[in-house]
This record gives sequence, structure tokens and C-alpha cells, in this order.
Amino acid sequence: MKQILLAHGGGGRLMHQLLDDVFLPAFADPALETRHDGAVVEVGKTRLAFTTDSYVVQPLFFPGGDIGSLAVHGTVNDLAMCGARPLYLSAGCILEEGLPVADLRRVVASMREAAGRAGVRLVTGDTKVVGRGKGDGLFINTAGIGVVEHGLVVAPSSVRPGDAVVLSGDVGRHGMAVMAVREGLSFESAIESDSAPLNGVVSALLAAGIEAHALRDLTRGGLATALVEIAEARRVRIEFDEAAVPVREDVEGACEILGFDPLYVANEGRFVAFVPEHQADQAVGIMRGHEAASGAGRIGKVGAEGRPMVVLRSKIGAARLVDMLSGEQLPRIC
Repeated sequence: MKQILLAHGGGGRLMHQLLDDVFLPAFADPALETRHDGAVVEVGKTRLAFTTDSYVVQPLFFPGGDIGSLAVHGTVNDLAMCGARPLYLSAGCILEEGLPVADLRRVVASMREAAGRAGVRLVTGDTKVVGRGKGDGLFINTAGIGVVEHGLVVAPSSVRPGDAVVLSGDVGRHGMAVMAVREGLSFESAIESDSAPLNGVVSALLAAGIEAHALRDLTRGGLATALVEIAEARRVRIEFDEAAVPVREDVEGACEILGFDPLYVANEGRFVAFVPEHQADQAVGIMRGHEAASGAGRIGKVGAEGRPMVVLRSKIGAARLVDMLSGEQLPRIC
């Protein structure tokens, strides 16, 4: 019997197993072993960050963004999470026969505007057309290059016991913005995606001398999965407080209706920073000075090395272990 079956929208623990069993053994390389949002490589005396991602969100347009701005923001943010200043992007577009040209123009204009806001240039690309029914409208693959202009190694391996965990703002908005449109849910005000470039706030942290040990944007799998990934990569215990994690009332309501846990819902403009305890308050202050992180706050700390685990302290004071989901809560949200 064949062992592997890839479910639509597969993610969480299954996706990590796929990476461990198939891709990492095939392409053994120290850069892949970092399990980071991108690779940092040396070219001469220059450190460059390089990343790639693919975007298959449905619907193509949603409150607060679309597949075009999402692709730019996601790639810029992956470079920023490496501690890099994003510079250049590529874009490969797979178009399904029958896609309205007006929709394509709208997406391309959105990509241009998003790149301008993030201060990056889209310098190369490719376009392919597939038959009707083969591409679900539009898929976009992006790659990005940035430069690392400091001596820090911003990666899960740099996390230390005693570090503070700082969250940049409320969680769950992107996933619920997409799902509300899909499910035809209506609220007093539309839930808008938090999709935004994060390179500005990261640059401000680094310019102020914040010793960022690790940064992770909270995309597929949300906050909970990101913390588990860091804990497992560094083999540490991470503790955080549920009461310290902001969730908007409409997002919480949508999660209750649809049966989702906001801690696992995707974000496209939120990240966590692991910083030394003595710099945590300064980091929070800097982050709150930027629109994309105006709701920043400390949510937890890194404990001892050893058995990796993430422990949530609930609003009523009970402690429970947090793990990755066996699958992905929300397919096709990025």
C-alpha cells in the first residue's frame, strides 16, 4: 500500500513530516537545517537572505487585500524575519484560461503598490497559462533577496533561556477575513486581513540595537504553530499567557461560529520576537510606534533547554500543552 496521501491544504504536523521525510533528505544542506523563513548565505563578504513562497488563496480578493499584495507582503516578511533588508522580488504567475483580464490588472496593480510601500523592486518574473479548470484562477510564486547588514544571527538556533516573547498585535484576522467571505458570514463591520509589510518595524528594532534572537511571522498555523516550531528547533520550553494574546471580538466570534481556535488561525502581518529580557520593554515601545505593530506586547518567556514544549497559561490559570495540528485548520488562506 502506498504510504503517502497529500490532502488538499495539508499543513501542520503532516507538512512538517513531509519536509522531514522527503525534501530535507533529498536536498541535505546546512541552510535548510535552520528551519527558518529563508536562507542566509554569504556571497563574498556580503550576507544575503533568500526566500521563496507560493500563494493559492481563494477568493483572490478579500477584505484588506488580495493575492497580489499578499504575495509581496509574505515574501518581504519572510526576508525581514531573517533580519534582512528586503531588496528585490521575482513573481511567477500561473493563469487559468478564462481569468478576466480586469482581475489580472487589479492584482498586478496591487503588487506594484505593495512593493512600493515595502520599498522593494520587482525585477523579474514569468507567466504561464494552464487550461480551464486546471489553475483555479491564479497562482503566484514569489522569491525575494535581501541584505543582512548586522552581525546578528536571527534564527531559531539563537533563542536563549530567559528570552522574552513579544507579539506584534492581535491574531487571527487574516484567516477569518478570508473564511468570512467564503462562508458568507456578515458582521457589523467586515473583518479585514492584517496583511502588511513588516520590514519597517524589524529595521527599527535592529537600528535601535535590539538583540533580536529570533523572529517568526505567524502565517499558516498561526501563533501556536510558530511557537511550537521555535521550541522544537531550539529544544526549549516556551510559556505564554492566553490573556496576553489579543483577539478582536469579531474574530473571536467568527472562530466560535466556524469552530476554529484563533491561536492556530493564519496572520499575514503579525510576528513574534524573541529578545533578551532586559530589552523587552524597549522592543515593545519601538514596535508600538509602527502601525503594523501598534498592539505589541509581551506574551511569554523561554524556559529551560531540554524537552521541547509550549505551555499555555489559560485565562482561568490552568496550564496546558500546545502542539501543532495534525492537519491544517484553514486551507487556501495564503
